[in-house]
Amino acid sequence: MQQRSLQRGVGLALSAAVLFGVTTPVIARAGVGVGPFATAATLYGGAALAAACLRLLSARHGLALGRAALPRVLVVALFGALLAPSLLVWGIGKAGPTPASLALNLEAVATVLLAKAVFGEPIGSRVVAAVLSMLAGASLLVCDVAQRSTPELLGVLAVSAATLAWAIDNTLTRALAEHDPFEVVALKGGFGCVASAVVAQLRGEPGPSPSQLGVLALCGALGYGLSLRLYLLAQRRMGAARTGSVFAVGPFVGAALAWLLGDRAAGPWTALGALAFGVGVWLHVSERHRHGHVHAPTEHEHTHRHDDGHHEHVHNPQVMGEHTHVHRHAALEHDHEHAPDLHHDHSH
Repeated sequence: MQQRSLQRGVGLALSAAVLFGVTTPVIARAGVGVGPFATAATLYGGAALAAACLRLLSARHGLALGRAALPRVLVVALFGALLAPSLLVWGIGKAGPTPASLALNLEAVATVLLAKAVFGEPIGSRVVAAVLSMLAGASLLVCDVAQRSTPELLGVLAVSAATLAWAIDNTLTRALAEHDPFEVVALKGGFGCVASAVVAQLRGEPGPSPSQLGVLALCGALGYGLSLRLYLLAQRRMGAARTGSVFAVGPFVGAALAWLLGDRAAGPWTALGALAFGVGVWLHVSERHRHGHVHAPTEHEHTHRHDDGHHEHVHNPQVMGEHTHVHRHAALEHDHEHAPDLHHDHSH
């Protein structure tokens, strides 16, 4: 049962990665001449609008987002919807879509390290090897672009800074994973859109044309709105580190699309870097974690289902599928493969 939950989490994270990955080369083309903060405002405006509309058309899928969560959402928006996308857009303009896409792999490294430092999520030998492999890939990428031009190097460094901002976003967002994802996306996107638009106006940045506005808003709706919803649902099942690891597939999708669209600027060191990144992603995704563990008795509220091996309370009439209510867990000891989700945040 828990294995099925992990498989669902991997599927959700992969879907989020693909949606996000394809936007990088599209933004590189559609955002030509548009300021970085103006682009960020358009992306997250599209994400917020799509999430708000879908929230009105669908049932709540998690806890309601209350006032207590607003400060966290504001900080998440600062890092993930203001700083990160503007740095990414500026970096794409300098480095090009292929190096920028591959540099996004560093988000997985930073997310894993922050998840370990903040939440104590377990990091096994495979994950350590994956982090080292991806850092080696980043070094090869930097060496390649440094040989070609200083602007390209600055672009890759800007994208790397964006990945750190998004890793902080991912870490802070873990506490929001049990809330309705459309509400989180709508609020984060709305805050980010307004803040980015204000900065763009103060800087006098050029805005998008009507055609650019449509493409960038669509990228935001899919790659920054729907993708984030899927990412949050994956975090419920796998925790921050594993979700970030699977999400590292996205940069390869972006790099492949950039190549198909004609970007041939990458050199041999970039190719070797991509190989090192790929090894790291494989090590991350194939990592397994299993041991005997004890669940202390507790009472809480979150979205759950009754076929996961942890929710055996009875409803009358019986409820099928995912639902939310306050429920109680008795003490339980068992042994199965698991990830650091809400029920498996024990120490090691």
